[in-house]
Amino acid sequence: MTFAPPDAPLRTLIDDLLAEQQELTAIERFSRKHEHATLPAQARYYRDLIPIRKPATGEQYAFGVDLDACTGCKACVSACHSLNGLDEEETWRDVGVIYGGTVAEPYQQTVTTACHHCADPGCLSGCPVMAYEKDSATGIVRHLDDQCIGCEYCMLKCPYDVPKYSKKRGIVRKCDMCYNRLAVDEAPACVQACPNEAITIRIANIEDTRAHAQPGLKLIHGAFESSYTKPTTIYTTKKVMPANAEPGDIYRLRLEHPHWPLISMLLLSQISAGVFVVLGALVFSAQFERVAAPLAVTGFIALHAGLMLSVFHLGRPLKAWRFFLGLRTSWMSREILVFGMFAGISAPLAIGAWWPWIEAQASRVAGEQAARLLGMGAAAVTAPFPASWQLVPMLAVATAGVAVAAIFCSAMIYVDTRRPFWSAANTFPKFCGTTLLLGLGASAAVLSWLQIAPQLARTLCGAALVANVLYGAWNLMMLRHNLRDPSAPAHRSARTIWKLLRPQLAIRAVLVVLATVIGIAAVVFADSGRTVCATLLFLLTFGSAIIERYCFFTASDGPRMPGGIAA
Repeated sequence: MTFAPPDAPLRTLIDDLLAEQQELTAIERFSRKHEHATLPAQARYYRDLIPIRKPATGEQYAFGVDLDACTGCKACVSACHSLNGLDEEETWRDVGVIYGGTVAEPYQQTVTTACHHCADPGCLSGCPVMAYEKDSATGIVRHLDDQCIGCEYCMLKCPYDVPKYSKKRGIVRKCDMCYNRLAVDEAPACVQACPNEAITIRIANIEDTRAHAQPGLKLIHGAFESSYTKPTTIYTTKKVMPANAEPGDIYRLRLEHPHWPLISMLLLSQISAGVFVVLGALVFSAQFERVAAPLAVTGFIALHAGLMLSVFHLGRPLKAWRFFLGLRTSWMSREILVFGMFAGISAPLAIGAWWPWIEAQASRVAGEQAARLLGMGAAAVTAPFPASWQLVPMLAVATAGVAVAAIFCSAMIYVDTRRPFWSAANTFPKFCGTTLLLGLGASAAVLSWLQIAPQLARTLCGAALVANVLYGAWNLMMLRHNLRDPSAPAHRSARTIWKLLRPQLAIRAVLVVLATVIGIAAVVFADSGRTVCATLLFLLTFGSAIIERYCFFTASDGPRMPGGIAA
């Protein structure tokens, strides 16, 4: 028998009842309050799951997840889906699993996850039309459906696979923490539906969140580094996670979306940029006057064809004119701006190079006819280019410079996503390689077909041959390195290519070998033989580039939160 100290206050029945009430779950407290008659508004009964005050300056709402209480029942997933009226395949909250340990002491933990309402959200900074906002009062990252153009760039920028694309609406949507419920002191659907109170809403200090998001630290095993977007969700557990804990889907290899309109746009724009770079390099060549018109027109057509195809990537293309809203933070906005400048400057170059060329050719033909009538030699008749031609070389150099800037912005769009396979060390060589290879091949094919400057066409074929061999060897070397080194950042992407894209890889290897053989023939043969070989060289390298860019997108291994157990 135990006795209370003499100076201890007497414990009454009310004290015991209050103590018992503190141990009740939210569901039990809710049931007790409903045992009696008339009830006021329901929202007040869920305030146990949300803070009793609003966030102050420097604070925001955030999810708190008690891993020990999460059983993986997916009641939160169902409630979120029903309340927000999501499409059949659309989810804003998911449940994954982490496992590890040993045979004697196995470890398994389910993890519920949704938007982390980051302090520095990647979706917001990447959006070209500012279709995201971080509410100043609550810190909730909201998606503005009416401003979205459906470019899906936020899906590439988010390292937690939060934004989801709705095909029916042509826009992206995401969790908004049921901000309209929080505004009236009612818990979000997922919080309210959890039978074990595993999910709550807490108030996070933004500066503390930034300070704790150090390089190398993660929300949980398998998540992306928190230093990137600084997520505010807190996962707590009393268990000790084993050192070998890993996501249940760590061995699942998946193919990402290929984004065919983007593949078309990138390759055609890089053909155009390569052609204009070749033209810019020929400014001081004696052949410039002869090749300027056909090359400028070729680059102009390829560029505008790519820009037109890129529109099919947008769910709401008519709203894309607002791209300038994101110029401060979004590389996509910058790409759109620079490509607009590219298209704008390529037009006067094509026109300026074409009309003097037509006039010169007409004068030459007229002069030859007059010479024949007068019995003079053709060499006696000259047809100099007009004075306006002096602007064409300057335009060619300027266009080549803008083309290089456009390719740089295109590469930065993917580098900025922080995906390992899209690192600067991998993306810039790929984009520059295809620009050079396809630009040389297209220029050689056009000049060969028009029988203009045959020696220059042969030189361009030789340069395209060398570029094809070097670029193919570099790709093979990088794939081999990433496959052999499990610690390489792009190891999973290399495994994805080797396991899931091996047929495409084999076809590409055959195309590279054939392009090499045809390239040698294009250098050796003359006239009509070179024309056929130069055309085949370009077509083979273009086919190889299509496969390479398909692998670039589908093997990108987009980061996400832990998923379900995979075989």
